[in-house]
Amino acid sequence: MKILVTGGCGFIGSNFIRYVLKANPNYSVVNVDKLTYAGNLENLAELSHSPRYHFIRADIAEAAQMEALVREGVDAIINFAAESHVDRSIEDPSAFMMTNVFGTFVLLEAMRKVFPERQIRFVHISTDEVYGSLGETGAFTEETPLAPNSPYSASKTAADMLVRAYQHTYGLPTFITRCSNNFGPYQFPEKLIPLMISNAIEDKELPIYGDGMHVRDWIYVEDHCRALDTVLHHGKEGEVYNIGGQSEMPNLLVAKTILDRLGKPHSLIRFVKDRLGHDRRYAMNVSKIERDLGWKPSVSFEEGISRTIEWYQGHEEWWRKIKTGEYLKYYERMYGNR
Repeated sequence: MKILVTGGCGFIGSNFIRYVLKANPNYSVVNVDKLTYAGNLENLAELSHSPRYHFIRADIAEAAQMEALVREGVDAIINFAAESHVDRSIEDPSAFMMTNVFGTFVLLEAMRKVFPERQIRFVHISTDEVYGSLGETGAFTEETPLAPNSPYSASKTAADMLVRAYQHTYGLPTFITRCSNNFGPYQFPEKLIPLMISNAIEDKELPIYGDGMHVRDWIYVEDHCRALDTVLHHGKEGEVYNIGGQSEMPNLLVAKTILDRLGKPHSLIRFVKDRLGHDRRYAMNVSKIERDLGWKPSVSFEEGISRTIEWYQGHEEWWRKIKTGEYLKYYERMYGNR
């Protein structure tokens, strides 16, 4: 199988590429990434000379490029490409609409133009945030009404609806996965867990929104990658699959856990003004993917956070270059302005 991965230089995409190539020795991957601020070629440096891996710098919103890639011949598309940081979507939603909505449309159109002669399996990576905010009890199921509360989650909801419509109207073999908060190696340090870890290592303050009691369900990224591989090979066309780690935890407890593991004082925690429209709680019911496809999370939060802290301790050069902006200078030399 030849897989086109979009956004493969990001956190989850790069972990998935490593996973799928290791799990499937006869597969090859074409990685398309625009290399925005969150895309990092170093995330896949060890694969740069592999004959089973090929990187192309491209924007999924460029229709001619995407159609050409699809016509060259791929068996599956895994669409990770997305602007994903809620804070950035509040400041400027335009990039989110272009990549998350129009980019998904472009990919679907490229598939439609070669269908049905070529039936490309399309796995669209979505998020639990499309469901909105939960109360103190309950969990999202695949039938939960969509109620996005940020420009980011609204853009992902729109993309989900496009995928659904193209499957229903044209019969394209598509799948939608909605996952809870990921953590693990190579996560960009603007996100909660790598920010907490790197700041704690540097003895800097750990900023926590509001009262710190916003609850998220955490999943170790390798478990997510395994779920995606399962959906790719065994999922039912047109279905939505929730993916989660079954590890609900308030942000404040996440920060305290990281400080405790690193032997740092809780006094480093600093409460800051809450984010606009901040969803209070997410939780995922994953019984469908467990029942239908036999997947369930295997890495506990405790084990995953230990692995993650150890990785960031051993890769300080990687995240320090990101936090200082030094990594961007390399891309400016290679590609000019990003």
